[in-house]
Amino acid sequence: MILRNKNQCSKRMDSTDKIYGELIANVPEDLSVLDCLVGLHWTLVRSEKGTGMAKTLEGGECEEELRSINGMPLKELATYVKSGDFMHASLGMAAINSALNHLKNVEDITDPESPNGFNHFLSNFAGKRVATVGYFPMLDPLGEICQLSIIEREPHDNSYSEKVSHTILPFQDYVIITGTTFLYKTTINFIQQAHKARIILVGASVPLSPVLFRYGVDTLAGVVVTDEKVLWRAVREGSKKSCLTESTQSVFIQR
Repeated sequence: MILRNKNQCSKRMDSTDKIYGELIANVPEDLSVLDCLVGLHWTLVRSEKGTGMAKTLEGGECEEELRSINGMPLKELATYVKSGDFMHASLGMAAINSALNHLKNVEDITDPESPNGFNHFLSNFAGKRVATVGYFPMLDPLGEICQLSIIEREPHDNSYSEKVSHTILPFQDYVIITGTTFLYKTTINFIQQAHKARIILVGASVPLSPVLFRYGVDTLAGVVVTDEKVLWRAVREGSKKSCLTESTQSVFIQR
């Protein structure tokens, strides 16, 4: 049996509410939802700023069906990122990313780096203890150069369950966390467990906002949409990975 400190749990929930509140506050009041799409693998929301995306998730708490999303204030849809209904949370995250994840905003934050995937970090990872929350196929070669631990919500033969993350993350040099954890409301939990590590948030669901640096994140590795037409068509057709290669640009921002 694992006994959890009530004060720690309360602090984590407060931080989770705060981080979502700050992200939502960065969505301009004058934007509206021009279109949305819940695809097999990705959820898209388009506003006057452009298209934002997030992983499509199902499950969680079953909430009342959303109605009349098109034309809704973007900020209102963004509040659904806090929902326990994972599909609603996907829409909320995509709404936030519609406002934040575009080239102009990224350039306003800093001069973004656009390296070739994780090659940018390979020299740093060599000989270090590295953990990933989520499975990233492109990181498989890391096992040859570092002590790699993979943590998954649904673990496989060579990975650990999220239930034991607290026994792994405090002892890492680098921790890579999937942006999907924003939808599951577990991001803050993993960040706090990895407080001694350099933390990298990764994936198309990651909001490119400096707000996250105040919570202990060191690097944001997300995407901006560069070809909306190609992306929307690909998501309608059920594309999983190829749509990202053809219609988005990887962006790395470090604090």
